[in-house]
Amino acid sequence: MLGTVLSCAVYGLEAFLVSVEVDLASGLPIFTVVGLPDAAVKESKDRVRAAIKNTGFSFPVKKITVNLAPADLKKEGSVFDLPMAIGILAAGGVVPEVSLASSASSVSGPLSLQEVLIIGELSLDGTIRGVRGALLMAAAAKRLGLKGIILPAENAMEAAVVEGIAVYGVSTLPQVVELLAGRAAVAPTRVELEGLLGHGPQGAEDFSEVKGQEQAKRALEVAAAGGHHLLMIGPPGSGKTMLAQRLPTILPEMVFEEAIETTTVHSVAGSLRSSKAGRPPLIGVRPFRSPHHTISDAGMIGGGQVPRPGEVSLAHHGVLFLDELPEFRRNVLEVLRQPLEAGRVTIARATASLSFPARFMLVAAMNPCPCGFFTDPQRACHCTPPQIQRYRSKISGPLLDRIDVQVEVPAVPFRDLSTDRSQESSAAIRARVMKARAAQRARYRAEGIACNAELSPRLVRKYCPIDDASKRLLELAMQRLGLSARAYSRILKVARTIADLEGRDAIRPTDVAEAIAYRSLDRVGDRMGDRRWEGTA
Repeated sequence: MLGTVLSCAVYGLEAFLVSVEVDLASGLPIFTVVGLPDAAVKESKDRVRAAIKNTGFSFPVKKITVNLAPADLKKEGSVFDLPMAIGILAAGGVVPEVSLASSASSVSGPLSLQEVLIIGELSLDGTIRGVRGALLMAAAAKRLGLKGIILPAENAMEAAVVEGIAVYGVSTLPQVVELLAGRAAVAPTRVELEGLLGHGPQGAEDFSEVKGQEQAKRALEVAAAGGHHLLMIGPPGSGKTMLAQRLPTILPEMVFEEAIETTTVHSVAGSLRSSKAGRPPLIGVRPFRSPHHTISDAGMIGGGQVPRPGEVSLAHHGVLFLDELPEFRRNVLEVLRQPLEAGRVTIARATASLSFPARFMLVAAMNPCPCGFFTDPQRACHCTPPQIQRYRSKISGPLLDRIDVQVEVPAVPFRDLSTDRSQESSAAIRARVMKARAAQRARYRAEGIACNAELSPRLVRKYCPIDDASKRLLELAMQRLGLSARAYSRILKVARTIADLEGRDAIRPTDVAEAIAYRSLDRVGDRMGDRRWEGTA
């Protein structure tokens, strides 16, 4: 006797159809799972046996062989518990081949086991637990032309974001059997997608709470308007972390496609929160990730035997904040090069190569020296030039070249802290950022990019022309500061963003001058003897 159930396996950000084939044969009562299962899949047989018995069904005393096809694809996790149990019951005749009455479905005609995708983890008492990657699996079911997906009720709202597929949320094994036998009507889960974007806790942070630091605020506005990476350098207590935490409040709202991409990454990582008040757990606000400096390179970019997304992917379409940048291990910082440049991270394994999206804004903060007071006019720095050089050398030149905006954040003077003058709000700054982003979207519509930070060298030449005065200024800066070719391109991108904020099509010398000023570490050079960094951002 043979029963076949369709299920799904997630590898990276791709979902693959898995056929769960169950064979009941005479012989010694042995339960065998084949098809490259990992430890969690092998343990499924004990959960499946207990769940079937404890829900009142008869567990066959036969030789049971479960094959997870294709056999050359690694299977991991507990997602195959429910399809295994249904396969065993189907092979024993408990679940009919054609079932699921049309009255319970949003599609016409009855469905068979070959037309629905089944996923879910079983508890020993037959209840069904949630799984990772439900959104990706629902999208795969739609892509494969299936009529429905049966999955844990916990994941139903998440999967229902995918339109054009019937999503059935179930809570127990008997409920699934009744549904497939046509004896119970379970209405497909539906969600209202309108109003989801921008919904969620934004926090009480606002730029109006930041006293002083006008130059730093301007730098954050420029970075947000062009999607540029940002590095803030300043002594402890100058407000670097406070500024970074408020950056998401001036970024543009996510569009629906961005929200789906970001939610899919978090779904695969298993970090989605349960839906509340009938709303799907769609990530409608830009994520803000702030990992600790003890993170590993695998935690940063993703990894594992079956690779999962890391922090750079969880920050997709949002902000990745690295506080105390030099405290991160050198190998962790160096793995950021590829995602910063390409917007994706590729993880190679012996059998496959996976790619995760990683289009994020990097915002980093660091002290100017080990003690933190190298640029503080009120407190003396006792670090020697070699100590300062070693501290700064923890961040490689190629990584710094990829950070468009580098700005000094000096200590806030008392007169700024004690002033009652109202500060500009996040809403006012965001309005200018949105206007600049709208101009960029219109300009790059035919290029397939969204902002200035994504310009390739070819597009920089096309969209960032400068006049002779700007060329002379840039040439002088290249000679005096020893800037690299990549830094030259970054300056032009930032100048393009500054012009967009002013509503101008042409880049002026003042735009180039401001963009050059956002290369703080380049301006410092090797001149450590005067104990001061020259220039201000």
